[in-house]
Amino acid sequence: VMIAGFIGLLTAHVLCLDASAFVHMQSTLTADDVNKTAAISLPKLVTSLIPTNIFLDLTGARSVSVIGIVIFTLLAGVALLKVKQDAPQEGEKLSAGINAIQIWVMKMVRIVIALTPYGVMALMAGVFSAYRFEQFASLLGFIAACYLAILMMFIVHALILVLSGNNPVHYFKTVWPVLTFAFVSRSSAASIPLAISAQEKFGVQNTIANIAASFGSSMGQNGCAGIYPAIMVAMIAPTIGIDPLSVHFLLAMLPAIALGSIGVAGVGGGGTFAALIVLSTLNFPVALVGIFIAIEPVVDMARTALNVNGSMMSGVLANRLLKKSAEKPQPVNAN
Repeated sequence: VMIAGFIGLLTAHVLCLDASAFVHMQSTLTADDVNKTAAISLPKLVTSLIPTNIFLDLTGARSVSVIGIVIFTLLAGVALLKVKQDAPQEGEKLSAGINAIQIWVMKMVRIVIALTPYGVMALMAGVFSAYRFEQFASLLGFIAACYLAILMMFIVHALILVLSGNNPVHYFKTVWPVLTFAFVSRSSAASIPLAISAQEKFGVQNTIANIAASFGSSMGQNGCAGIYPAIMVAMIAPTIGIDPLSVHFLLAMLPAIALGSIGVAGVGGGGTFAALIVLSTLNFPVALVGIFIAIEPVVDMARTALNVNGSMMSGVLANRLLKKSAEKPQPVNAN
């Protein structure tokens, strides 16, 4: 996320984007939007990840519901292992039941995946018919900066794949349907089943794929929580006398972006919330966020594709590192 943030900052700086050029435009930001982020602190952010009511989280009521469910299931998995040790017969029955539910749910997911191309077509038609060119013509520079930074981050992902010994061409061919769906749906959460399936096709273990896709839908989002807030920071900083590329400022901004990426909702509009958190943390004015709400869906499509790709990359890299760790020769005991 910090790499994505730096790329976003650098892109906006090189393109000379300046917040002062947008002061004449009306912000659609409400006081309620700002108040949602005003009371956020790191301890509250961390404790919000812990589920207090798993049934409430299963409804997706909170922005961190997915993370809460994952934490709950990890604890449930540890408890199941202990049941197998203490009561093997009951543990095996419980395990068999969970495996049966897993197979049943994945069958439903396969049905949804089979219908995905038709859904993508309908979503694309809806998105592109709802916006007129004149609505965002004055903001084309900002849109271009976002898309350029996102493209650069995809290149960074490809370089990481090469350095980790993976074939980027094969990888992107495998995940292309997922990225297409994420692009038009603008929802990291809705892309979770497809992201898991694509990782498995690429050779990632099922357990790793599940955790990477689930956590990645609500944290570590390269596009919404990395690039988007950083571009706004780069636009605002010069207007208040701050050099956005100074080492001192980067040391303050990049960790703020990383922490702000925790708990960002994996649905359309998550970037606005992330930008509010980062700007509030840095004590920057937040009015600029409201100006870009009008064209956010146009930018959000590419942001979401990058978010989902980041989560899948995490699974691919984790799988690779764990394989290397398992293949390391164990030290021979001389005794």
